[in-house]
Formats: sequence, C-alpha cells, structure tokens
Amino acid sequence: MAENNNNQIKHEITIFAEPIFHFGGFTVTNALLNSWLAVIILVLFFIAAGRKIKKIPKGIQNIFEFLLESALVFADSITMDRKKSQKLLPICLTLFLFILVNNYLGLMPFVGSIGFIKEMHGERFFIPMFRGATADLNTTLALALFSIIAIHLFGAITVGFWNYFNRFINIKAFLEIPGKFKKDKNIILVNPIKAFVSLIEIIGEIAKVASLSLRLFGNIFAGEVLLVSMMAIFAFLTPIPFMFLEIIVGLVQALVFSILVLVFMSMATSAEEH
Repeated sequence: MAENNNNQIKHEITIFAEPIFHFGGFTVTNALLNSWLAVIILVLFFIAAGRKIKKIPKGIQNIFEFLLESALVFADSITMDRKKSQKLLPICLTLFLFILVNNYLGLMPFVGSIGFIKEMHGERFFIPMFRGATADLNTTLALALFSIIAIHLFGAITVGFWNYFNRFINIKAFLEIPGKFKKDKNIILVNPIKAFVSLIEIIGEIAKVASLSLRLFGNIFAGEVLLVSMMAIFAFLTPIPFMFLEIIVGLVQALVFSILVLVFMSMATSAEEH
C-alpha cells in the first residue's frame, strides 16, 4: 500500500481478473491480455524458428528435433501406438507450451507492476495491466473445457459416434438383452448394471473439468500469492528461492495438465474392450 497526494492507493490480490477495457459488451481483462501476449510470443518464436529449418539439422534445430522425438517417445509410452501419438501430441504439446509460457509470464517483473489507478467506491485502487493468465480461474476453466471437448470429439470420430455415445448412455446394453437372454440368463442382471455404470462416467467427465481447471489455477495462484507475501516481508534475496520453486512448479503444472489430457484422449480413442 502506498500514498499519493495523501490518498491511499490500494493494491489487492484478487481471485478474479480485473477488467482493463471493453469492446462493446466484451470485457478484456488483464489475464486475457496476458494470454494474448503468450500467443504472440509463441507465434513469433515458431515463425522465426521455421524459417531456418534445414534438411540436415544443425545447432538449435538439432535440439528441437531431439525434444520433439523425446515427446513422441513419451507419448508412445501412454498411447502404445505411434500413429495415435502423432495425432494427439500436437494438441497436448500446444497446451503444454501455452500453459508453460503463461506460467512463466506471471513471474516476469512487468506483470503486476505496470498498471493504472482506478477509483471505485470512493477509494483508489492500482489495477495491473497484466496478470498471470493461469492464475485466473476463467482461463484454466476455458483450457479444461477445450480439452474435454477435444477428447470427446476425438473419441467419437475414432470409435464411432454410436459406440462412444453408449459409453455414457448405454442403450446398447438394453438392446442386447432380448437377443442374448436364451443363451445367458444372467444378462438381464448384468446389462442394467453396465448401463448404470455408464451413467457414472458422465459424473467422471464433469469431475475432469473441475480437476484440470482447479489444479492448475490453485497451484499457480497460490504461488503468486506466496511470492507477493515474501516480497512484502523482505524484498531482497528472500524471494529468490521461492522464484526458483515457482519456475519448477510452472513446468510441472504444464506437464501434468498436458499429460492428463493425453491420457484421457488415449482412453477415449481406445475400443471399449481395451
């Protein structure tokens, strides 16, 4: 908290992203600006990297190709299929890079320190222009929803809409009863249980959205609060170990999110008996 012209300027850590400006009815928040900045950084980086690609790799291209091949090998250990890895990895790797850049942008000096003063309810508040996007629940929820929708689309396309639909609302289990009842009397008990278990899968899909979004948001937001608290106690040297900790946490959380999405995609695109 600082004083300016005998008026207190409050700078509070909020759980929500602050609005910066509006496009008609569309609100642009500081977290959204941070997301756009992350996208610009990634686009410019890969445009620059793509211009220097050669058939015989040298220097940095060698490193990138090694990392990509390592990512494919790691994906193979989950999917057990190189073709499936090549289809799913682009989405998961994109999510990983987007989350990683956003996590690290939240640690940059200009994030949270550059902003403007806004008067609200007779008080003056400092509003930062940029805020770590993954420290905003709206961003992590959007990433989780995108991931779950992509998982179901890939699953429905790969195994067929009817087969995939019956994983959640198992109409097929009831339709099988008349044809198989003569051979197996137990089917009249087993298949209704299968149908009930399928309904539980719907709850599991809702839980995936909450799990993916809240895990990422909670870890990144808690880390930023910790850093601000340490800087408030003692601005020099004390925050440095926590900065290194947040660098590791940012990498781990991006990795965990993308791996979970890859696992869910691999399960969704597998036949039911697998």
